[in-house]
Parts: sequence; C-alpha cells; structure tokens
Amino acid sequence: QVQFVESGGGLVQAGGSLTLSCAASISSFSINTLGWYRQAPGKQRELVAVITDGGTTTYADSVKGRFTISRDGAKNTAYLQMSGLKPEDTAVYLCYAKASWYPNLGPEYDYWGQGTQVTVSS
Repeated sequence: QVQFVESGGGLVQAGGSLTLSCAASISSFSINTLGWYRQAPGKQRELVAVITDGGTTTYADSVKGRFTISRDGAKNTAYLQMSGLKPEDTAVYLCYAKASWYPNLGPEYDYWGQGTQVTVSS
C-alpha cells in the first residue's frame, strides 16, 4: 500500500513562496504518478500539479507559471515549488499517487495523503 510523508505547509504572506515535499513509500505497488491535489473549505478537491515517472507534468490553469513540480525517482519524492502565492491558494494540499501492481501495466489506483495546510494571508 502507498504511504506518504508530507511536509512544507505553513503560513505565508501574499506574494511569497513555499515548497512542499512528499515522500511516497509503497509495498507491492509501483508508483506511476506523483503530485498534489488541494481542497479549500466549501470547494471540491482539485488537481494542482502531477508528474509521471516519465517526467510529464500537468498543472491546473490557475497555478501555471507560478508552481513547478519536480521529482526524485530514486526516492519516490515529489517537490512543489510555489511562488507568487495568492490568498485563493489557501487550502489543504494532499499528496497524490497513482500506482499499479506492475510498472505502467494493469489497473491503476489513486491514493491521497492526509494533507498539509497552506495558508496565504492578504
């Protein structure tokens, strides 16, 4: 099963920067994709950024140009560099992994960590 160690959340002023990290560990499964979703009060969970084991990235339109996701494959660790933070970025950021029994083969399953709070003050 996939387990996460998430860090980097906190309080930052608008316009500031913050970096999140997520270390994913698994048994049995192979991790194909790592990234973050976020959920703000009263809003649906939304994708922020993900990166595949091949290095392909996907970003939410609202964070393009401000957030950068990267990964360390050997450690199954992802990093989310956030700059130009806005109050509307305030949310719980949930580390995400997509895993399969074999690398890029067979059914894939989605997993989320418990999340870390990011608060951006005006």
